[in-house]
Amino acid sequence: MANTELFALTRPRSRVVPLLRDLVALTKPRITALVLLTEAAGTSLAPARVPPRALWLSLVGTALIVGSANALNMWLERDVDALMSRTRNRPLPAGRMAPDAALAFGIALAAVSAPMLFMVNAATGCLGVLALVSYVAVYTPLKRHTHLALLVGAVPGAIPPLLGWSTATGTVGLGGLLLFGVLFFWQVPHFAAISIFRAQEYARAGLQVVSVQRGERAARRTVARWSVPLVVTSLLFVPFGFAGRAYLAAAVLFGAAFIALAFRGVMTDDLDVGRWARRVFAFSIPYLAILLVALLVDRA
Repeated sequence: MANTELFALTRPRSRVVPLLRDLVALTKPRITALVLLTEAAGTSLAPARVPPRALWLSLVGTALIVGSANALNMWLERDVDALMSRTRNRPLPAGRMAPDAALAFGIALAAVSAPMLFMVNAATGCLGVLALVSYVAVYTPLKRHTHLALLVGAVPGAIPPLLGWSTATGTVGLGGLLLFGVLFFWQVPHFAAISIFRAQEYARAGLQVVSVQRGERAARRTVARWSVPLVVTSLLFVPFGFAGRAYLAAAVLFGAAFIALAFRGVMTDDLDVGRWARRVFAFSIPYLAILLVALLVDRA
């Protein structure tokens, strides 16, 4: 009898924990954390002090609306995710969660987060909704038709620093636009590199990334070409007065390393392309984080 009662008490909890874990997985927490870092950079750069209430509403609202976009993206792409090794263990393709539950969760997050962002100010609310709608309703379905979807998806991916800026000022300013530019340009070589070493998976899943639709060489050129405006934009914070020498040193050093690595893909004949693409991808993540942290430290 005692064993039966103990089983009855522990069984619901054993179901709740995996469910919560899968709900968190739908929001892609690592991506959400990076988004919040870029938003913090936009808030820090803005020439206005943010009231604590507005700051918390903005950060929590952004985290929730990003989580909503990611959950709805996984709901829409559950058939595609099942065909790719890196995504087949996600809650929906793995069968751990019903599609209707994921859809309801994504809609609920949107319903909670959008009003929170509008409570900050109209500009922040409009930017948040624009990011959500463009990511879910435009970028996600477009990926099945053209590699140019990456440029469309880079727009909502670059909006978070504008959310930070608008939280502080109620408008979109030059500093926020420079951060938007860095995030926009960064995404192209970052995801083009992924498309190279995961080309077979993307092709099997029917996603028209650049390496699938135009070939590996075109993908390598994409990585190289888009690294240039990325680094140039990152340097513009200094002449416009948003950063000083410490940031400049970090941007020049790591920017030069990024360009050298990116152009190695089009200038070296005996190249292990897969290994090179993985190095570009791996370097791009700390590169962006270092830029943002250097900008925040320099600003402080």
